[in-house]
Amino acid sequence: MSGSQQSYSNWMVRLHWLTVLLMIAIYASIEFRGIFEKGTAERDLIKEVHFVLGLSLWLITLLRLVVRRFSAIPAIEPAPSALAIKISGLMHLVLYGFLLLMPLLGWLILSAGDKVIPFWGFQLPPLIGPDPDLAGSIKEIHELIGTAGYVLIAVHTLGALAHHYRLKDNTLKRMLPALFDQKS
Repeated sequence: MSGSQQSYSNWMVRLHWLTVLLMIAIYASIEFRGIFEKGTAERDLIKEVHFVLGLSLWLITLLRLVVRRFSAIPAIEPAPSALAIKISGLMHLVLYGFLLLMPLLGWLILSAGDKVIPFWGFQLPPLIGPDPDLAGSIKEIHELIGTAGYVLIAVHTLGALAHHYRLKDNTLKRMLPALFDQKS
């Protein structure tokens, strides 16, 4: 669906930037867990925060997909090439796949590891039965994709900046909060 509006809906903009904040917190939590020794309450708390935020991101991503389905997508002006549109579509597919897959992998790790799956004071049911070997394999995949996530985030960010500063189109402006809306 496309429209004549200049920017995404307030819902889409808010959900995008909430996703950004959650991603920062998720990555920070996993990076900072190394500050604490294994088995300490502080390390366990930081891991729990990582899990809870990851599952929250999964729900926010599902909501984003619903809102995106029913929201107008503002046109890029000046219009990009057909190739650029295909690359953009592929990048968004990969990003949404990443945002949906990573929390599910985390949930599977906890499930296979026979661990509690915390979610804002609740305990979610396991997705699979205990299997320590499988938990270890899924964890390796989760960590590999998590590392690749740094590259995805960088490419997405650099792409937005390239659109703004090099191509001088409205790609970045379409997703900025109203606070930054400047008529030029």
